[in-house]
Amino acid sequence: MRKLLLAALLAALLLALPSCTPPAEDARLTVVCTTYPIYLFASAVAEGVDGVSVERLDTGSTSCLHDYTLSIGDMKKLDRADIIAVNGAGLEEFLEDALETSSAQVIDCSEGVELLENLSHHHEEGEEDGHDHGHWDPHYWMDPRRAEQMVRNLAAGLSELDPDRQEVYAQNSAGAQTLLLARDNTARELVEEYGTKRGTKALGLITFHDGFQYFADAYGLTLLAAIEEEAGSEASAHEIVEITQLVREYEIPVIFTEVNGSDATAAAIARETGCQIAQLNMLMDGPDNSIGNYLSGITENAAVIINGFAGKEVVQQG
Repeated sequence: MRKLLLAALLAALLLALPSCTPPAEDARLTVVCTTYPIYLFASAVAEGVDGVSVERLDTGSTSCLHDYTLSIGDMKKLDRADIIAVNGAGLEEFLEDALETSSAQVIDCSEGVELLENLSHHHEEGEEDGHDHGHWDPHYWMDPRRAEQMVRNLAAGLSELDPDRQEVYAQNSAGAQTLLLARDNTARELVEEYGTKRGTKALGLITFHDGFQYFADAYGLTLLAAIEEEAGSEASAHEIVEITQLVREYEIPVIFTEVNGSDATAAAIARETGCQIAQLNMLMDGPDNSIGNYLSGITENAAVIINGFAGKEVVQQG
């Protein structure tokens, strides 16, 4: 299992060398991406194409985009954009006014993606949910096979506006898709191999961000509960009792918070039940523009889950 993971991570490291893109003011084509995953995928598709600048908004600074407000720097980027690549599926409510006044071409990366219905948030009866993403769950980038469709959408949009370089975009897109499918297979094999050793006890996830539904769906994991929790806040007493009962009922050894997210409720449940706490990565922020960062993030999440349930390091993380 370790050899399998290390080989996959080595492939990601080979992709970690940053690509050279022209300064935005000198670019003939400027692509502005609303999220970090889109930025990584767009950079991969535009790799080696002269005159194309790929930028991203500062959305990685917050764990919930419903709380996000465009900065002055963001607005300058949007103003000079030829293409604005969006996640869609209701994630970018903060961008609605800006898109109405922009002349840029919009690439909706959710087109053709099989979306899942949004999870029902846990809250007290009669309490309004202030973080409703809408009917569809917008966190589909957490599944590499759905991310593959994102790459296709980006290549199609770039080719439409820059048809003379369509062949390069197609080649880059095909390469990125191959990497995504290979990493998906690696993560799947890791989870399945550990699941076989574990026997009949399923890997039931309890997460403190509602964005892991697609990851669970991709790898045959059971998502028992997911609570989107604002930083610095705690869930209600009802929620804590409910999650505590689930931990005991399913003999859950570990519950998962989000990297840089709130862990107040998780800590309370851990004290009550004795379970451990581990962190999963929503892949909403990270360094440079290498798709290798996304690839390693997928297998690292798989490793965190397996190691958490095993109670020891079974799979090495990158």
